[in-house]
Amino acid sequence: MDALKALEVCGGAARRPALARLGVEDAALRRAVRAGVLQPDRGLYALPTAPPDLVAVLRNRELLTCSSAAAAYSLWSLPSDGRRHVYHRRQDAVCGDAVHHSGLLLPPSRLQPVAALADVLIHALRCLSFADSLVMVECAVTRGDMTVDFLRQRLPGHRNGRARAVLDWVDSGADSLLETLARTYFRKAGIEVQAQVYLERVGYVDLLLDGWLVVELDGRHHAEWKQVQKDHRRNNESVLQGYTALRYYYTDVVFRPQEMVAEVLAVLKRRR
Repeated sequence: MDALKALEVCGGAARRPALARLGVEDAALRRAVRAGVLQPDRGLYALPTAPPDLVAVLRNRELLTCSSAAAAYSLWSLPSDGRRHVYHRRQDAVCGDAVHHSGLLLPPSRLQPVAALADVLIHALRCLSFADSLVMVECAVTRGDMTVDFLRQRLPGHRNGRARAVLDWVDSGADSLLETLARTYFRKAGIEVQAQVYLERVGYVDLLLDGWLVVELDGRHHAEWKQVQKDHRRNNESVLQGYTALRYYYTDVVFRPQEMVAEVLAVLKRRR
């Protein structure tokens, strides 16, 4: 493979072994360097457009893991504090305020400095908050890339009790992290929740609570006017059929879940 193409496959920067796995020979690397490819460190090659964070991780021989590896596996994730979560054989070699994670079960990615998916999720379960780790794990489980049993078996003992408790709430079939979080918060409050329920002339609704309260969850695409009109018509039709409809947004679910649950409980209480 051409050296420039190989670097693009690796995200913009890579060490020599990763490039060799893609069939890049030493002569091709020398030509690439003469053509403008950078060498930030011995055995490390980078395009001029390579993300600085990626180059830093490779230079320090770290592996991204936990929330910092969510993007590499296209996992759902919540806003972070910006700190880098990494694995390194020596904790004292980790740079800056990065969060160090110890222990790997499986070989890391062959092309990028990223821990294996199982290790990423196990580190997240041990490190992150309930909501942060839940959405990452459920995304992988819903896609069929991971199973709850696989993770549970690798989290034995009392010290992993908090991590296993998160797994108790993992389900499958959610369309988004908003659905995962809202469904879980409502169930924790003792509410009967059905996800992705089909209603005649309405279509699939995100959540149906106690069999009559529809809860729809809006992401960014719902800001489009045509989508807003469609949503309003769906709400009207569900009300005509005897349902009550509530609608919540990203900020409601992620940043003010207690207020969202309180509003839902107030509505349910009136019918009960």
